[in-house]
Amino acid sequence: MDLVTITSWHNGLLDEVADEVTSLLAEATEADGRAPVSERGLTALRRRGPAAVQVEQVRADVGGTEHFLVREPGGLLVGYAQLDTETDSAGRLVAELAVRPSARGHGVGTTLVRALLERAELPEQPAEVAADEPSAPADVLLVWSHSGHPAAITLARRFGFHTVRELRRMWVDLAEHPPGAATPPSDVLIRTFDVGQDEAAVVDVNRRAFSWHPEQGGMSEADVVDKESESWFDPAGFLLAVDADGSLLGFHWTKVHPPGSAAAEAVGEVYVVGVDPDAQGRGLGGVLTQAGLRHLADQGLRHTMLYVEADNPAAIRVYERLGFTHRDSDIQFGR
Repeated sequence: MDLVTITSWHNGLLDEVADEVTSLLAEATEADGRAPVSERGLTALRRRGPAAVQVEQVRADVGGTEHFLVREPGGLLVGYAQLDTETDSAGRLVAELAVRPSARGHGVGTTLVRALLERAELPEQPAEVAADEPSAPADVLLVWSHSGHPAAITLARRFGFHTVRELRRMWVDLAEHPPGAATPPSDVLIRTFDVGQDEAAVVDVNRRAFSWHPEQGGMSEADVVDKESESWFDPAGFLLAVDADGSLLGFHWTKVHPPGSAAAEAVGEVYVVGVDPDAQGRGLGGVLTQAGLRHLADQGLRHTMLYVEADNPAAIRVYERLGFTHRDSDIQFGR
């Protein structure tokens, strides 16, 4: 039987409500072994608007991040959806959602998806495309399922969503596959990131390297500065390849997840590896990757992970040669 619920949209959350959302997300993470909301979503939750404000059910009326809450009549928060209305490069709405484990199987997920469809001005089911029509309409709403939870896949199919992206998480045991030598060309220096000096150059190379990427290519200097305030940020693990003139050619930004977040022990991450297109063909991507893995191994970390697009077989083969194997996938659905 479905729960009787109370629902509301907000483009800002009071501190006590944000704490409720954080608690719900923590319960879902513990139950599923993966966080239901991405790092970007968690950052948006922490840097939310200052007040709880109702959002009318029309598209593009309020920019930024919007929150949809589902409560039991007694007030317990049982469902949460976060809608990003700004950062997709194609102008699509991007959502992530979570259901409290104790409330699953009672229609909360259905309520969340229906609210997102209404917010995007989409019907519950997509219109059938006639045989003589060239193609289906372009997607306007994207919804992530982190770790591809079976219930999320079932829900997506029920409402006519199709798979847009698969983001694979790969994992390596650095004790079994120790990093190789990271020897750059003679005219290239590998150095660490200089806070307050290198942000603009990193953003420029990142923009050029990831011009095709719907999220990564839009990273701004403000985004970098924001991450510098995160507890995991370590300039010693942010490695830059520069030429003789000091110009940035590429970078490898590593990250360390504390115990209990990605696994029971601390886990490293190949966070971003970017090479300026004009510097490609010199093996810098491989050198930077090995240098970052060596840094993580020297920190005493046994395991390291990374995310890679499933439709990038060349990159997957490179990582497989380094010992990475596919662990699970995040799936993005579209309508």
